[in-house]
Amino acid sequence: QVQLVESGGGAVQTGGSLRLSCEASGYTSRFVCMDWFRQAPGKERERVAAIDTRDGSAYYADSVKGRFTISQDNAKNTLYLQMNNLKPEDTAMYYCAGSWSRYCSGRYEINKWGQGTQVTVSS
Repeated sequence: QVQLVESGGGAVQTGGSLRLSCEASGYTSRFVCMDWFRQAPGKERERVAAIDTRDGSAYYADSVKGRFTISQDNAKNTLYLQMNNLKPEDTAMYYCAGSWSRYCSGRYEINKWGQGTQVTVSS
């Protein structure tokens, strides 16, 4: 059974940094696309970053460009999200997600979600 387990969330002050991790296990075919989404209370879930696991190409939402970096360690089956210069508007539940979509651009089906890790940024 495929599992995605996030860790690394917490509470920081504005300008601080956190690194989220997502360990994948239980699959026989590696996800093609791996994503980080977030959802704040009362708001829709949004994709903040994605990576094509085949070549490492990455996508970022405009709101996090220059501050967040998505990366992968294939040997550890782990996805990361380095978040720097955090702002109160980054406060949300962050979810790791995996997809076997052929292409990691535009809209594509998510095949597995993690349970989420909370990030809280205070001013």
